[in-house]
Amino acid sequence: MKFFIDTANLAQIKEANELGVLDGVTTNPSLMAKEGIKGDAAVLEHYVAICNLVNGPVSAEVISTEFKGMVEEGKKLAALHKNIVVKVPMIKDGIKAIKWFTENGIKTNCTLVFSAAQALLAAKAGATMVSPFIGRVDDSNWDGVQLIEQIRLIYDNYDYKTEILAASIRNSMHIVRCAEVGADIATCPLSSIVSLFSHPLTDIGLAKFLEDHKKVNG
Repeated sequence: MKFFIDTANLAQIKEANELGVLDGVTTNPSLMAKEGIKGDAAVLEHYVAICNLVNGPVSAEVISTEFKGMVEEGKKLAALHKNIVVKVPMIKDGIKAIKWFTENGIKTNCTLVFSAAQALLAAKAGATMVSPFIGRVDDSNWDGVQLIEQIRLIYDNYDYKTEILAASIRNSMHIVRCAEVGADIATCPLSSIVSLFSHPLTDIGLAKFLEDHKKVNG
């Protein structure tokens, strides 16, 4: 499984990258605003800064909800850096735009996916990645990981190459369960990645090793 970090914070991206397990970045207008990045020029410049930190895909989201606007924005985003993947919402014009981007060699991430039917449409249009929001699915009293499993089965049935990017991850168990059912990528906050290190038996074992070393070596 690939690990992406879901943020626009450069310090967190750098920290995750230095762990040696980071494969890419996802971000969106809300995360940009959280970092105080305002104005089109500043946002574009920030995308480039992120790309310069990570040797992997960086999802950059279009704002338009109409086909022509998405295409124009997507072309501008893709021209920023070779790592850019254009993030497109799961709507009718979004699917049309994904098809256009696919035919013109631009990588895409179909976002705001909440059903296997939507994921099927994204794959048919040639999306590079599809982003089911599993945490939000859980909030609606359904199992988000089960959605990942369902999409995996459909994609394997028809040999679709679209990668399943599990998004809206809330905790480390989400990551593990998504890995179990075959998600290609998990995107999550730095805290969720770091939480994978933790286990009480590791802490106990390390403390015992250090205590024994101290006894032997004074």
